[in-house]
Amino acid sequence: MTATEEARMTATQETVATAAERIHNVSAAAYRIRHHALNMGEVQGQGYVGQALGAADMLAAVYADQLRFQAADPEWEGRDRFLLSTGHYAIGHYAALAEAGIVPVEELETYGSDDSRLPMSGMSTYTPGMEISGGSLGHGLTIAVGMALGLRYQGSTARVYNFLSDGELDEGSTWEAAMGAHHHQLGNLTAMVDINALQADGKTDTVLRTEPVTEKWESFGWYTQRVDGNNMAELLQAFDNAAAQAAAVGRPSVILCDTKVGRGVPLLEEREKAHFMRIEEHEWQQCREQLTAGYEGRASR
Repeated sequence: MTATEEARMTATQETVATAAERIHNVSAAAYRIRHHALNMGEVQGQGYVGQALGAADMLAAVYADQLRFQAADPEWEGRDRFLLSTGHYAIGHYAALAEAGIVPVEELETYGSDDSRLPMSGMSTYTPGMEISGGSLGHGLTIAVGMALGLRYQGSTARVYNFLSDGELDEGSTWEAAMGAHHHQLGNLTAMVDINALQADGKTDTVLRTEPVTEKWESFGWYTQRVDGNNMAELLQAFDNAAAQAAAVGRPSVILCDTKVGRGVPLLEEREKAHFMRIEEHEWQQCREQLTAGYEGRASR
């Protein structure tokens, strides 16, 4: 082997090691987000725990790897904006904010309590790092479009990330916003859709069939990727791809993420009524033990 070939091999090995370390670190953040969500859910004994567990990898990929922010200054002008359209996913978002150091971990135990900064549905007037109030679904992407356009007019390099659910694809306002984003060529906008196939009224495909989703977004002019939203390697690659083609003027990006409600906790993954879960008092510790066992088992491989 020549010196040049040896140098190339060493460089490749270092790249692989760096990629593996990156996946490990972001996966560890996802594990902690799930753990935080379970602890918060126990405070109320119920809630949108399943969605938080399912979307934890998406949230970790953003907060632990992609988003530009300053934990000590959530209003920093140069920050990237993360908009949680699905206000009921706030339990997962709070866990991510705690992982990012924006909200103290100790404060998570006040989730849903009177006078808490962490209400059960996300509110921007209460919580540091919460850019918009959620609740009435289907409005997040419309706000994101306006925000991305405004940032471009200001000459800002900040990007806008909008988290929305597959249930929100039932809303006409979502598709109006998608059309507007392409019209204005908002290359600084990335949407991420949690496709967990479940909403309040039942399975998504029985409430209102939205497939083929990939082709729909592509037809609206978006740079579209569909990945396993619980596979960290696929998620990070998708975000890297979106970042590589991001520009002040260009195609907006969407990452369609197939996830599983309750991911990481077998007890909850198979629960039939999973949109809003009631979890018995004796089950919370079992959930944490299953989560840790599964994470440690994967990490050791």
